[in-house]
Amino acid sequence: MKIYDATNKILGRLSSIIAKELLKGQTVYVVNAEKAVISGNPKHIIEKYLERRRIGDPHKGPFFPRYPDAIFRRTVRGMLPWKKAKGRAAYRRLKVFIGVPKELEGKEFINVEEADAKKIKRTKLITLEELSLQLGAKKRW
Repeated sequence: MKIYDATNKILGRLSSIIAKELLKGQTVYVVNAEKAVISGNPKHIIEKYLERRRIGDPHKGPFFPRYPDAIFRRTVRGMLPWKKAKGRAAYRRLKVFIGVPKELEGKEFINVEEADAKKIKRTKLITLEELSLQLGAKKRW
């Protein structure tokens, strides 16, 4: 069991590391998912995610999430072989939380240096919390 802290980590880089761990058979927990960041112009990122929510049929899908933990899970899902049994089994081993749940308090979190947002030179960032509020999520965290 590995516990990752997503605070100030780039969403895509952290997700790719987590996807590799899941495919190896590890159970992965991610805390503070709402504090993960996406680099780039916030206006363009919001528009891209709003477009994803608009596609498809509201009854048949595809369905795209609004909340930060679900957006994080969906990002990791995109990096797994979803149409194969091993990809779906790996996805079931992923647990993502907004904040830190009581059962994980006091445990040691893994800090991934490669995914740190401070290392990139871009100053334009948007957190998953800000993005989900723009997508229409009600603040439940």
